[in-house]
Amino acid sequence: MREIILDTETTGLSPNDGHRIIEIGCVELFNCVPTGRTFQCYINPERDVPPQSTAITGLTTEFLKPFPVFSKVVDDFLDFIQDDQLVIHNAKFDLTFLNFELSRLGLAVLPQSRAVDTLLIARQKFPGSPASLDALCKRFNVDLGKRNKHGALLDSELLAIVYLELLGGRQRTLAMESSRDGPAAETVEIGTKHVKRAARIFEIFDEEAKAHKEFLGQIKNPLWSQY
Repeated sequence: MREIILDTETTGLSPNDGHRIIEIGCVELFNCVPTGRTFQCYINPERDVPPQSTAITGLTTEFLKPFPVFSKVVDDFLDFIQDDQLVIHNAKFDLTFLNFELSRLGLAVLPQSRAVDTLLIARQKFPGSPASLDALCKRFNVDLGKRNKHGALLDSELLAIVYLELLGGRQRTLAMESSRDGPAAETVEIGTKHVKRAARIFEIFDEEAKAHKEFLGQIKNPLWSQY
């Protein structure tokens, strides 16, 4: 399944107040794994960038002036996202801005139903806890590196990791997937291609099995003993 992690940076909080998009960043996922394909563009908002926005994004009016306006990048943007599911943190915010720009050009808007909102997932999974992207990165021990400004592509890359964790981590089910011919195949990334190879089988020695049994014996009231 193809999904697109999406984030925008803007000059302010609402297009109804005259604010515009200044950056779009997207990361392509295939079966919840980044493929390496991304989309990123800076956009001339055709207005000044307020100091509050510059403080968050590091983007200034002067920096953005040479870049194309939204109408010049919209085709490339729509070609990248295609008709696939969007994954957005606080989807209502980003879709409001994107749909404002699309409507101005007479183009079809992006329905809210098309987006998976990771903010809502986090609030349902961790009620009462902070659910910002920064807070979730800290919860899941995602390395923020030297990030001190918001950037649409960087935030999309971080959200891709957080999204996988919100879904339950790399192994999303309790049962390992297996092939008809034997053990589960291992998927290896080669560039942007996914190649399956036969799973490796590791022999368990008697000493290891004994040590494992002794370790399990030290666990008080294990969950599996209740069944």
